[in-house]
Amino acid sequence: MEVDPGRADNDSQVDAPKHREVAVKLASLREGGRDGALVVVDDRLRIAVPVPHIARTLLEALEDWERAEPLLRRTAASLAGGDLPGVQPLDLTALASPLPRSHQFLDGSVYLHHMEKARKARGAAMPPNYHTEPIMYQGLSDAFVGPLEPMALPDEDHGIDYEPEIAVVVDDVPMATGVAAAAAHIKLVMLLNDYTLRTLTKTELPKGFGFLQAKPTSSFSPVAVPPSDLGSAWDGERFHLRVRSSVNGVLLGDADAAKDMFFTYPQLIAHAARTRRLSAGTIIGAGAISNDAEATGYGCIAEARIAEEHEHGAPRTPWLRFGDVVRIDAVDRAGRNVFGAIEQHIVPAVAMGASA
Repeated sequence: MEVDPGRADNDSQVDAPKHREVAVKLASLREGGRDGALVVVDDRLRIAVPVPHIARTLLEALEDWERAEPLLRRTAASLAGGDLPGVQPLDLTALASPLPRSHQFLDGSVYLHHMEKARKARGAAMPPNYHTEPIMYQGLSDAFVGPLEPMALPDEDHGIDYEPEIAVVVDDVPMATGVAAAAAHIKLVMLLNDYTLRTLTKTELPKGFGFLQAKPTSSFSPVAVPPSDLGSAWDGERFHLRVRSSVNGVLLGDADAAKDMFFTYPQLIAHAARTRRLSAGTIIGAGAISNDAEATGYGCIAEARIAEEHEHGAPRTPWLRFGDVVRIDAVDRAGRNVFGAIEQHIVPAVAMGASA
């Protein structure tokens, strides 16, 4: 695909129409420790204000959302009105993921077009019940990577791949919550880059015990937004957003997140809660966003390589290498950037001070 025409700095957001309600955008500064310091951010991601009087961390806010949400909404309105003390310029490089860590991270795979291609790439068959029950794994959640932080990995020969996703964050979800009641538990939405080490999946998954080494940590967008603030982009089941991904400035994917989504977010939540309660702050992803239409590109590098092998007899797109830059963002129907962008350099773990 062509060089990404939508590429722009995180702080060059499109101005919101004056009639539009002020959206609540929440972020976490790394300076707050392992759970970050909660800040309310303006719509253009240029200024922020700490809110320790409401909640010190986003996790704390989610655990008391009924009290915290209206206070955060008032703060967002005051921030937009320019009459709030304590406002500071927002340094995007100082941000952790909105939830720097979580009690639980669950990721499904509901774009069956992507699932079929990813399994084909490692020579695996589709599960027999994949049309009737979502597949889901529980991933690493004790430390996520910030949206502009480098992604450190031990070996570029592990087949490093990225997956652009939209993730939801829930409050406390009781065990056995049904699909009809699940949507009300979604409190926040954010972008997700779910990294996969494709070479390791070929040896790890056949063991029959799921992902471990093949799924390193993930990263999330600069801000998280309540679904109610997305207007018509949220229909109660799916997000009508275009999610774009590029590597080194070359656009690889530009997909409609609502299209070709076989299972919905309420269905994913109900599936996850079938035999367990979900604690406030649980993150649930829906898998790499991938449309059937070829014009929308690819949901990951593995998809691109499969298409190239079919067309040319061999893949041409390399797996991610050290020094590569992965960028993911999302826009609504009016072309407004919703969450800011995830933009990360892939670096060797030793460069981050990791032990051998």
